[in-house]
Amino acid sequence: MAEQTRLAEATALRRRAGRSAAVTAYSRPKATPRRVVWVDRAADWTISVGGLTVILAVFGIMAFLVQVVVPLFSGGSVLAAHRYTLPATASGRLLTAATDEYGSLGVEITSSGDVQTFHLPTGRLLAGLSLNLGAAPVTAFARTLRGGHLIFGFADGSVRFGRLSFRTDLLGEADVPADLEAIAGGDRTDGRAVYSALPDAQVRRVASEVELLESQPASPAGLPIVAVDYRVGGSVERPSRAFVTVDAAGTVVLTKSESRLNLLTRELTTQTRETRLPALEPLGSIVGVLLTEPGDQVYLAEREGRLRRFDVRDFANPALVETRDVAPGDAELTSLGFLIGEQSLVVGTSRGEVDVWFRVEDPDAGTSDGRALARSHRLEPHRAAVTAFAASERSKLFVTGDASGEVWLRHSTSERVVVRPGDLLARGALAASLSPRDDGILAFDDARGVAHWRVSAAHPETTLRTIFGKVWYEGYPEPTYTWQSSSGTDVFEPKFSLVPLVFGTFKATLYSLLFAVPIALLAAVYTSEFVHPNVRATVKPVMEMMASLPSVVLGFIAALVLAPVVETWLAAVLLLFLALPLSLLAGAYLWQLLPQDTALRLDGLPKFALVFVAIGLGVAAAVGLGPAFERVFFGGDLRAWLDGALGTGTPFLFLLLLLPSFAGVSALASRVLGARLTERIRALDRSRGGLLDGARWLAVLAASAGLAWGVAAALAALGVDPRGGPVGTYVQRNTLVVGFAMGFAVIPIIYTIAEDAMSAVPSSLRAASLACGATPWQAAVSVIIPTAMSGIFAAIMVGMGRAVGETMIVVMAAGNTPILDWNLFNGLRALSANIAVELPEAVKDGSLYRLLFLAALVLFAMTFVVNTLAELVRLRFRRRAAQL
Repeated sequence: MAEQTRLAEATALRRRAGRSAAVTAYSRPKATPRRVVWVDRAADWTISVGGLTVILAVFGIMAFLVQVVVPLFSGGSVLAAHRYTLPATASGRLLTAATDEYGSLGVEITSSGDVQTFHLPTGRLLAGLSLNLGAAPVTAFARTLRGGHLIFGFADGSVRFGRLSFRTDLLGEADVPADLEAIAGGDRTDGRAVYSALPDAQVRRVASEVELLESQPASPAGLPIVAVDYRVGGSVERPSRAFVTVDAAGTVVLTKSESRLNLLTRELTTQTRETRLPALEPLGSIVGVLLTEPGDQVYLAEREGRLRRFDVRDFANPALVETRDVAPGDAELTSLGFLIGEQSLVVGTSRGEVDVWFRVEDPDAGTSDGRALARSHRLEPHRAAVTAFAASERSKLFVTGDASGEVWLRHSTSERVVVRPGDLLARGALAASLSPRDDGILAFDDARGVAHWRVSAAHPETTLRTIFGKVWYEGYPEPTYTWQSSSGTDVFEPKFSLVPLVFGTFKATLYSLLFAVPIALLAAVYTSEFVHPNVRATVKPVMEMMASLPSVVLGFIAALVLAPVVETWLAAVLLLFLALPLSLLAGAYLWQLLPQDTALRLDGLPKFALVFVAIGLGVAAAVGLGPAFERVFFGGDLRAWLDGALGTGTPFLFLLLLLPSFAGVSALASRVLGARLTERIRALDRSRGGLLDGARWLAVLAASAGLAWGVAAALAALGVDPRGGPVGTYVQRNTLVVGFAMGFAVIPIIYTIAEDAMSAVPSSLRAASLACGATPWQAAVSVIIPTAMSGIFAAIMVGMGRAVGETMIVVMAAGNTPILDWNLFNGLRALSANIAVELPEAVKDGSLYRLLFLAALVLFAMTFVVNTLAELVRLRFRRRAAQL
């Protein structure tokens, strides 16, 4: 017995020891494992570094954009300056000066026929040439802006033609003469040409060439020619030539020659016509005469400031159509010349004023061509009289020099003095020339002093005013905001206003959000608060999958499918905006007529399917009633109504006012009859209450329609017409189509975030509001939506960000028209779309290239500002929700 007792005690001891050992083996340590600590620290560092990297990347992108954009506003600069005096080897007064495109040679031509060539950087004279101009002295001279075509007017009333050109050859080192003389700057010369070393063992040879052509009489009375201008045009097979002369008696004669080359016999047949412009009263001192290249306009300027314009489109009957005083007051006209394109006329006066004039459309001008000269740009004046002028061969740049020796490089449209080279001329500027590449200025004073500047003027047309302000461009009746980066002609002037692009971005965003936000938010409220959980579990993933649709696919469908459908069924599309809400509301009121048990059995997927049935009925009603709607409201032709060809603005005003009228009438009815009518409906059974509620809705709808039509008719009687504002002429690819397509891209984003925000509202708030007697709709509007407002607002802002940055939908469906027009049925161009369209054609570091980066910077700034304001508003909503 004792043995058994000892065995039992030993067994109990072993069991207690085993339990103690088991407890000790499975007890959890109180210290955090080192592995967890290191993983946590690594995650913390990774998140911190990743966040800082993102911030640095954003600021790096912004810094890069700024670095690319800054040169647009940096202005021009002088790279090199040379001052020397040419030896007095040429006689006579200076007629013209020119430089080659590489800045190697300068040429002067004098009235005695001397042609002097010199090395531009040093002034080293090269072999000269004397033209045989005849016995009669030169009394007038002109040179074309391009091509170097010359015309000399003589004292005997005749004119003679010539041409100045620069010949450039690329040679190998073996082809270069051995006995060349070195000149400063690494150039060499043989006395006739300049040789410049190039990379890859090549040498550039530049030499000037001047040739004289035939002469012909110009003054009918053989009097001295006091002013002349010359134009050469046409093609190789059909060259043309026109010149205008003014003789000492004030007779103005225009001569045109048109030639035709027989491509088989190479025989050239020339036909010459001559017309005399209307006789004028005794003229003052003639400053100059100008002729446009088509030969349809002639300008005659007098020193007193009077400028006469002749219309010679009818060659046999030229007419004086306009006389302007372009130097008012006591100022005298001292300089006159065309810019490239021969529309802008630069006028310089004795007071140093520099103005730009061009013809604009003016129905009240009383001229035969319906145009009048207008002073479009007033530039910074010189301190002394303007005595020299030279225009660029490729842009709206030009050079002016004054009597004090100052020479400035200007840009006409931007009204900007691009470069002020400094005072290198000892005396007043007598003549000036701008190099063909706009990178060199040559100026002469009246003592054969020469100044040559190598300049950089990369972006003379860009200023804050030209990019964001109104600018008056040639051919436009007034200053405008215009974007047009390219054209098919060489004389085109790029127009770089970003305002239409910013406007297009806001326009596309606004109309797309007007379409997307109501649908997305109502869908979020519906699936969050009203549908069966099984339906929500199906609908929400499908909506989230819609967000993955590529925008290029949406843009493709919008451009090739949606745009033609909307154009064909435009009236039905407009009616659809009424038919869909009405069909859904009508279906909701009909649902109330169902017995309670039937409504409960159909709840869930059947009820959700009936929603689509109501939508289908609404679409069918819109399509079926579209022609009748167009006939009753818009005279049977909606497109003609939009063009303003028929009807008044009442119908569309009615459509615009219908929703606010319905809201106002509903609010009034709820305030006056709401409580009593609600008690009456609750006292009835479901079917009768549904009938009474439906009758109330129909009465409110009828009253709203009557109110909207009455207000619309009153506004139309006061002259209010939406055409020319929110609606207007219809084009196929327009903002309406963009709104539809972009709405499908934005709706899933807004829906998903807003639905998550409302679903995250604590169930206790729902239960409390329902327990207080609120209906599910009242709970959603009064409790759920205010509580989730910060998330809903964030959803709208995220959708707005997607719309602002959208590219492909806008490119493919918006028509790509950079215009300032609120018309829903017209196109647009957004900043992002403009970057995508223009960047492949932009020359690196050119003005367009940098403007596109500026557009990206503006888009970046817009997004930053909008997101910052949105975050501030979201935080305010969040604080208010926390108080509930």
